[in-house]
Amino acid sequence: MAESASRKGPGPNILWLCTDQQRYDTLGVTGNTFVRTPNLDRLAAEGVLFDRAYCQNPLCTPSRASFLTGRYPRTTRARQNGQGIPADEVLVTRLLADAGYLCGLAGKLHLSPCHPSVCPVTERRIDDGYAEFHWSHHPFPDWPGNEYIHWLHERGVAFGRQPSELTPYVQSGMPAEYHQTTWCASKAVEFIERAASGGRPWLFSFNCFDPHPSFDPPRQFLERYLPRLDDIPLPDYRPGELDDKPPHQKRNRERMRFAVAGTPIPAPQTDRDHRLVRAAYWAMVDLIDAQVGRMLEALDRTGQRDNTLVIFMSDHGEMLGDHGLYLKGGYFYEHAVHMPLIVAWQGRFRAGRRSRALVEFTDLAPTLLEAAGLDRGTGMQGRSFWPLLIGAAPLHEHREDVYAECLNSHEPERGLDLGMVRTDRWKLVVVHGEDAGELYDLKDDPSETHNRWSDQAHQGVKLEMLRRLCDRMAWTVDPLPVHQASW
Repeated sequence: MAESASRKGPGPNILWLCTDQQRYDTLGVTGNTFVRTPNLDRLAAEGVLFDRAYCQNPLCTPSRASFLTGRYPRTTRARQNGQGIPADEVLVTRLLADAGYLCGLAGKLHLSPCHPSVCPVTERRIDDGYAEFHWSHHPFPDWPGNEYIHWLHERGVAFGRQPSELTPYVQSGMPAEYHQTTWCASKAVEFIERAASGGRPWLFSFNCFDPHPSFDPPRQFLERYLPRLDDIPLPDYRPGELDDKPPHQKRNRERMRFAVAGTPIPAPQTDRDHRLVRAAYWAMVDLIDAQVGRMLEALDRTGQRDNTLVIFMSDHGEMLGDHGLYLKGGYFYEHAVHMPLIVAWQGRFRAGRRSRALVEFTDLAPTLLEAAGLDRGTGMQGRSFWPLLIGAAPLHEHREDVYAECLNSHEPERGLDLGMVRTDRWKLVVVHGEDAGELYDLKDDPSETHNRWSDQAHQGVKLEMLRRLCDRMAWTVDPLPVHQASW
């Protein structure tokens, strides 16, 4: 039975599971018949699975800054990887901590530059509210502050990956028991066990690096895909389809490179290589699911499951060869911005619901605050979907459209500005300053193969979508008051 909106007492605990670069179509419950994700599938069966949730930027820092503040990338001023979030931005974790929550994190935060040449020790933090902060931006041993590497050293284990004899694009990663995903989950389990007797509501952010490339799952997780390798579908790409799409997509396809063992190599070309990369990506997802199972078991074992809101999501997607593109960048295809989102609270939400509502990740922060019985943060731009979760609003209604932007964000195309708006049926992408864009009929062309931008028959739809995009760009102006000088 749905919980009443007039709930009294302290807010729920919050276990916030956020992976990196994981597509919507990587779970059994979202239709993938290859992956093994029983724990996430069960979590979806216990709560609400959102079939149309969207991040606000297809890159790490701008997306994370957006959903942690409930504000758009242009508003947070964190629009690029390698660009630090300003110190005056307020994270939802800071607001929860101020209200009495104990907040912890393991893995990535990525709100500031994260490269050894810029931050040789650790990531610069703002007043983020995390009382426990187990930082490991990625698993590689290039930062002294990488706590995961310290954990390995304590166990007498050296970080390493081995080239695969299968293909140069896939490596054999750390064994599952010593993997960074496993370490993140172990930190979460330790936190959950300690918090059981702490008497305070808590939030823990599990922020593993996977399934972000490199494509290097534990060998035992990859091996189960090998007998079915020929059954794995090839990327959805039709030669020539990029000819009538924004020029940067074709440029990126032509110069696409993977960084394998520190050496750039061209993106996969053979069918077998494409399939092996996809298998490695899915294998990393399988490991994530196994570690989610450990964390959920810890909640059950400590008697906290019934008072813990569990969220599963990822920061942005991965092209994985679809449309001839790999990795991430200035693209708004569904595989880049359409994200998995599961929200469950065992015994409090009516189980087994799937929502077709259009949801933005800006909506997460105000939703968490409403769940905790707190007012929305000053300057937040998202719209809480808490009423939908508790049955006080229609399951399939939330927004008329979703908006995303990539403003001087895309590497290596810095200076390229793009905006996207998506409704129930249509998606428009504009390349600002160029006579280029994309228009897709998602009902008749869900694979986004046929660009209708220049079709005369669709100019009325294009004009209406351009109006929507202009409105959304106007409405993403920072709502915080402007402090004028006194004269």
